[in-house]
Amino acid sequence: MRIVVGVLIALVLALAALARLRRVDRRAGRAEWRRLAALQPAAPERFASAMVADLPEPARRYFDFVIRPGTPLRTVAEIDMVGSFSLGSRQAPAWRPMRAKQILAAPAGFVWAMRTRGGLRVAGSDSGTWTRFRVLGLIPVARVGNDPDHARSAFGRLVAEALFWTPAALLPGPGVSWEAAGRDSARVTVQHGELSQAVELTVDAAGRPVQVVFERWSNANADKRWRLQPFGGRLSDFREVEGFRLAHRVEAGNGFGTPDYFAFYSVEVTAIRFVRPGGVGR
Repeated sequence: MRIVVGVLIALVLALAALARLRRVDRRAGRAEWRRLAALQPAAPERFASAMVADLPEPARRYFDFVIRPGTPLRTVAEIDMVGSFSLGSRQAPAWRPMRAKQILAAPAGFVWAMRTRGGLRVAGSDSGTWTRFRVLGLIPVARVGNDPDHARSAFGRLVAEALFWTPAALLPGPGVSWEAAGRDSARVTVQHGELSQAVELTVDAAGRPVQVVFERWSNANADKRWRLQPFGGRLSDFREVEGFRLAHRVEAGNGFGTPDYFAFYSVEVTAIRFVRPGGVGR
């Protein structure tokens, strides 16, 4: 009987510790969300084609498509999305339907909060600092971050997503430079502190950004070793949001452009809101 009581007490204490850890993580997530929201410019400039007149032609074509003249250049957005997310590998993908919300504030950071639906439910968040996911709302199955490798990997994602969801953040200026990459492609390089990331963007004849690809620092490989490897995605379903024309359908994954490409992330955007000063979306 004493053994049973001891086991029950240990179980209760373990569950209490896990619940406390979840509360701590949620507070950290909310604090980071508020920090990023506060980075929205209070009185943003308005877009004019002259701002990109010196860029390579594909980059000019891109900006003239994604930002209408006179649009306030807001750089922090909240994105709601639904779609599919793989919890496995290319050989055994273990697809799960999911719903997520995200705040994107390049180059400072992002928070992506996701919850799967059906089956064994997984929920958690990804950011420039951490990756934290749980099953059954309590039991950690992934808890990594707070190290240079994670920060470098996350920064690659941040720059790529800014190209199709917060393009004003990538206008030429301090820390942002553009160069030609081909007749229909240009490469943007973003530097923020010790981090630097180049992403190649392909546009169609109208300037729609239809593809992004970059060398991402990642350990998503058979050796589980951190190294640069191809990552990218395809973009479609462009809709206007407050003067911006933004992709509402995105698929992305590792090994882009190689036979090993695995699009583990496929989403449809249900809403995009540009945060107003004070941290409130429209």
